[in-house]
Amino acid sequence: MQIDPLKLLAVARAEAELGQAEGGVPIGAALFGRDGTLLGRGHNRRVQDGDPSLHAETTAFRNAGRRPHYRDTIMVTTLSPCWYCSGLVRQFGIPHVIIGEAETFHGGHDWLAGHGVTIELLDDPACTALMTDFISQRPELWFEDIGVPSTSDNP
Repeated sequence: MQIDPLKLLAVARAEAELGQAEGGVPIGAALFGRDGTLLGRGHNRRVQDGDPSLHAETTAFRNAGRRPHYRDTIMVTTLSPCWYCSGLVRQFGIPHVIIGEAETFHGGHDWLAGHGVTIELLDDPACTALMTDFISQRPELWFEDIGVPSTSDNP
């Protein structure tokens, strides 16, 4: 059974748009079974909940609930996963990651691929536009999200 990665990405992108509508960082993710069954979905909630650990991938993972293993899952994310989220993928043995775009942020997906995770980079224009617009409108929030001091941060 062949699953269309763009259909899976549409779920994550809808989450990103929801996060943006809430005033947060527009990154979305979803965890699917290998057969395309949606297990959990979520978006970056760092701003909304005041919790720096609530990245899109961790929110989707938490919303999927406890499983005996994750060897039969696919993580779908609108943006290349950061090191924190890449660690989650490795820690729990998620074997396949579908990424909407890595132009605005090149996270840990090369590292994941080097550890045997199948990476599908879709270069989705809608995901890139979401992030490009967000970064231009809210650079201070973007720099905070990726852990990089902005030019306005003076120690």
